[in-house]
Amino acid sequence: MATSDQIVDAAVGLGEQKSWEAVRLHDVAAVLGISLDDVRAHFREKEDIVDAWFERADSAMLKAAQASDFIYLTPRRRLHRLIMTWLGALYPYRKTTRQMIYGKLEPGHIHIQLPALMRISRTVQWMREAAGRDATYFRRALEETGLTTIYLATFIHWMSDNSPGAARTGRFLNGCLSMAENLDRFVFTGRSMEERGGSEKAPQGT
Repeated sequence: MATSDQIVDAAVGLGEQKSWEAVRLHDVAAVLGISLDDVRAHFREKEDIVDAWFERADSAMLKAAQASDFIYLTPRRRLHRLIMTWLGALYPYRKTTRQMIYGKLEPGHIHIQLPALMRISRTVQWMREAAGRDATYFRRALEETGLTTIYLATFIHWMSDNSPGAARTGRFLNGCLSMAENLDRFVFTGRSMEERGGSEKAPQGT
């Protein structure tokens, strides 16, 4: 009997060969030489395979936080590495990933879209945990909203990025995180990062 990972691999591989819309569970079963009931033992429906695919990205992201140098990174660099690792886990099958997202956005798929919103929220929460973010109350709410916006904007940018290693996406993400960092400092300290740097350097010239 095939494992859940093998079923996901087969389904995503078929999606790359034709399209995700055209993938049928009986095709997946045929590729693996198993029955539909074997597939059902792991996944109740095709959409569950999509969830499992994105769970892989979540897992890769959390593993990245275990790297020996991760704790020494700045908050911005931590988030940058986590998001790019999340995207990198999906990169070999970007076409299929893109089609999965478009499928969720089709009109009339409310039953798919609501769980998708919950999935986004869950990924962002794990991202904050992995990055060691510990803001509370109003600052936490703003941080979650900002990080969710950055994560989704970067995801959209990545889906059409053909640069080697998604380099353009990496630069785009760095710009977004830098802007958010400056905004956070301005809102909660009254000064932007550049202003803080300038005021700290001023006494050295006297």
